[in-house]
Amino acid sequence: MSLPMTETVTDPAETAPPTAERSYPRFAKPQRVAFVQSSWHRDVVAGCWESFVREIVERGIVASQVDLFEVPGSFEIPLHVQMLAKTRRYTAIVAAGLVVDDGLTGFVAQTVIQALMDVQLKTEVPVFSAVATPHSFERGSPNTEHFRQHFATKGADVAHACADTLLSLERLRGQVAAGIV
Repeated sequence: MSLPMTETVTDPAETAPPTAERSYPRFAKPQRVAFVQSSWHRDVVAGCWESFVREIVERGIVASQVDLFEVPGSFEIPLHVQMLAKTRRYTAIVAAGLVVDDGLTGFVAQTVIQALMDVQLKTEVPVFSAVATPHSFERGSPNTEHFRQHFATKGADVAHACADTLLSLERLRGQVAAGIV
C-alpha cells in the first residue's frame, strides 16, 4: 500500500515517550580509578578502556579521575597494579589485557588473575579484571572483530562492577566507622 503524497509518516522515535535516564546512587567521597592495560594487541583491547570510561562517568566518577597506564603485556599488569594500590591514591584499579594461546596461556592467565586477587586482598583496594584468554586467536582472522566487541562489552561490565563495589565498600566502611558492623 502506498501513501498519498500529502500524508506524512511519523518516525516512531519522535512519538515514543522519552526513555528514562538511568539513575545511579552517588558517591559520598570522590573516587579515583587506575586502568592498567596491556599494549599487546592494543587494537583489540582498546575498546575496553573506551567503554569503561564512558560507563564509569555515567556512574558518577569524573573522567579526569580515571588514569590510564599501559604495560607491555598481561604478565606485567600485576606488578603495576600492586605499585598503584600501594600509593593509596586509587580507590579501585582495573586490569585489561588479552592473553593469547602460545602454550603458556593457562599459566599466564592463572598467574595474572591470582596475582590481582592477592593485591586486592593485601591492600584492600578493589581490583577488577578484564583480562581475557580466548581458546584461539589469530590477528587478522574474522574473529578479531568478535574479540574487539567482547572487550567493549567487558569494559562496560567492569565499570558497573567497579562502581557497585565502590559504593558497597563506601557504605560498609561507614558502617564499620559508626560501629554498626
